[in-house]
Amino acid sequence: MQTRQARPDDASAVADVYVRSWQVAFAGLVPQHYLNAMDPSREESEWKTRIAQTRWPWSGVLVAETKAGVVGFAGFGPSQETPAVAEIGTLYAMPEVWGTGIGKHLMLATLPTLQQAEYTQATLWVLEDNRRARRFYEAAGWRADGAAVEDTTGGASLNKLRYRRPLG
Repeated sequence: MQTRQARPDDASAVADVYVRSWQVAFAGLVPQHYLNAMDPSREESEWKTRIAQTRWPWSGVLVAETKAGVVGFAGFGPSQETPAVAEIGTLYAMPEVWGTGIGKHLMLATLPTLQQAEYTQATLWVLEDNRRARRFYEAAGWRADGAAVEDTTGGASLNKLRYRRPLG
């Protein structure tokens, strides 16, 4: 497995990982009608745009690739709240590779990229009820910093917690 900077032609694979991961990871957390309606073909153009707008190393998308193709990705950039702080906005892997170290490998590849951009801290948001993701982030040294927001994805009221970690 290798990690590399995403290219615009990866957008279809990234959209597929995004949708499949959401449909499994958020089952029981996000309304099922919302998850069922997700379609990689509708997400592809947004990912193509995001990837094309990369300002490496300050913002971008890293993909994890195996012989089977792209199996995971991480997207990052400056925090909207505090641009001097990095935010990992997305970190997803195909459900079939959960527990194999792909997510950890992506995280370990993303953190030095953020340091290269001279960020000293990073944040990310995670659903409060997503115990699996919270365990993953906590094992990687992330800690809830007390900030919380309400998200209404799919019409449901979902609590998101901000996690933070120093870089370096």
